[in-house]
Amino acid sequence: MAEIVPEPWLRGPLADVHPLLQPVFFSFAQVREDLKRHAAGLDAGTVWRPVAGASLGFHLKHLAGSVDRLTTYVMREQLSEEQLHALRGESAGKEDADALLAAIDNTLRESETRLRTLDPEEIYAARSVGRNRFPTTVIGLLVHLSEHTQRHLGQAITTAKLLRESTR
Repeated sequence: MAEIVPEPWLRGPLADVHPLLQPVFFSFAQVREDLKRHAAGLDAGTVWRPVAGASLGFHLKHLAGSVDRLTTYVMREQLSEEQLHALRGESAGKEDADALLAAIDNTLRESETRLRTLDPEEIYAARSVGRNRFPTTVIGLLVHLSEHTQRHLGQAITTAKLLRESTR
């Protein structure tokens, strides 16, 4: 019988992460595990084939890019020209799934490193998003960081399943 491995949030607290930040870290762990299981090994032609309007490549690039951008806002910074250029290029590429998964893992690690420096006393502190400087808070950004990442994880899993079905 196969060993049952609970989802990351059911494995206990993370010793080196403040409890208020742990949901984001659990979300990132779920992304790594689920994408490895569902998307790994797909070639570039398959990854960039549109399914129901968007390619798996878009969902993977957008997942990584949005984590980077939202983390930037959490840290009270504005987006760089490099980030804006990457945003414009999310819908196209030539990478295969493994290259995109490596990029996602790198982005998640960078975000985790930056989030570890966040002072938990700042959880309700004001932040702004985008050129219009829409108002939010650190906790608002953290919640959105988790839920938006999971939204694109779900879309990526569904898209990868449809792509695998279509190549049978």
